[in-house]
Amino acid sequence: MSSSPIGIFDSGIGGLSVLRAIRDLLPGERLVYLGDQGHVPYGPRPMAEVQAFSVAITRFLLEHDAKMVVVACNAASAAALHHLRETFPDVPFVGMEPAVKPAAEQTHSGVVGVLATPATFQGALYASVVERFASGVTVLQDTCPGLVGQIERGDLTGPETRRILEQALVPMLARGADTVVMGCTHYPFVIPLIEEIGGGQLRVIDPAPAVARQVKRVLESRGIRAGGNQKAGVQYYTSGAVESFDILLEKLLNEAGKAQAVAWRDGCVYALSSANSA
Repeated sequence: MSSSPIGIFDSGIGGLSVLRAIRDLLPGERLVYLGDQGHVPYGPRPMAEVQAFSVAITRFLLEHDAKMVVVACNAASAAALHHLRETFPDVPFVGMEPAVKPAAEQTHSGVVGVLATPATFQGALYASVVERFASGVTVLQDTCPGLVGQIERGDLTGPETRRILEQALVPMLARGADTVVMGCTHYPFVIPLIEEIGGGQLRVIDPAPAVARQVKRVLESRGIRAGGNQKAGVQYYTSGAVESFDILLEKLLNEAGKAQAVAWRDGCVYALSSANSA
């Protein structure tokens, strides 16, 4: 069991920011990653649809011997994490929680910004976190329409990406925000641009390292952590274009990789052979 891989999924390539943090902390763990680029973004989709996607992808990861599943997607965590734990009671899950608590603890101005998709803001999880940890703090939020698409295209610094972020951040800065939370796993890939727009005034909080630490805690508590510090392998799958995924993998993680294609049929995920995915 300890030698089995950790399963990780996202609506696209955003979850690679979480995968990166897990690999940094737990290099000996084998990983299986599925980016559902055929359905990206999840943020604007109905909750029931995101739940159905999440259940099917979890089944796929379990069929590939995953010992735990990391829901490396804020929208899927908001819509489906509770449902997944009920559907697969024997499977350990780790999901994304908006990092409002550390932001509220670290702000000096008392004004915090949160960048996330509509599904995250509408979910009960986000409302609960704000209610529990942000009393006495002003929380500003923005859905950054179009930003996920820009990042999926690998455009991390272009004029349109800058325009989207300026539209979100400039009003927050004007209201005194000194801390901003990455409430979507895609957004850490544009942190350098966010810091540039913030002019050194913004503390940026990426929840991925905290998620990696939680993965480590869960593995150790169940006695299923892999040993060793040699970097183990990763198998990547995408429901989008394999070639585009491979290019983004090299751009975002600075490493070469070869994804395998998956297809959706009758609400289930199937891996395609190399011949079918060409």
